Amino acid sequence: MPFTYRLLAAFPLAALGIVLSACQTERPAAVTANRAALPTMERVAIAANSCWFKSGDAAFKPYRLAPELNSFSGRPRILAVPRNSPESRPMLVVQAEGNPARLDAFGPMMGGPEAERIKRDVLRWARGASGC
Repeated sequence: MPFTYRLLAAFPLAALGIVLSACQTERPAAVTANRAALPTMERVAIAANSCWFKSGDAAFKPYRLAPELNSFSGRPRILAVPRNSPESRPMLVVQAEGNPARLDAFGPMMGGPEAERIKRDVLRWARGASGC
């Protein structure tokens, strides 16, 4: 088939494709929170600061938040450190790694009575919730 005939034969197919695509309804893009380690830990840090530390929560009153989000190890994290001795060993470490983020929480507070609540809060915030 000569070139001009192939071009003419292809034109109706291209026109049909354009017409059909114009008839389709456009679906909105799904709104999902970025699931990489850094954005996940940023969400967790903001919510933890608000809900645990600034709210006067009795379990966190003796501690202060020490965010370490700019990590060269690829593991952004937040720490709960003694309020009057921030250079001391952290009582809680929450960190994330990878994309999608894999979360880990450890330290003395994870062996105490608040461990389940900490775990629930962190997982909820990591998924994008912001409430206490």
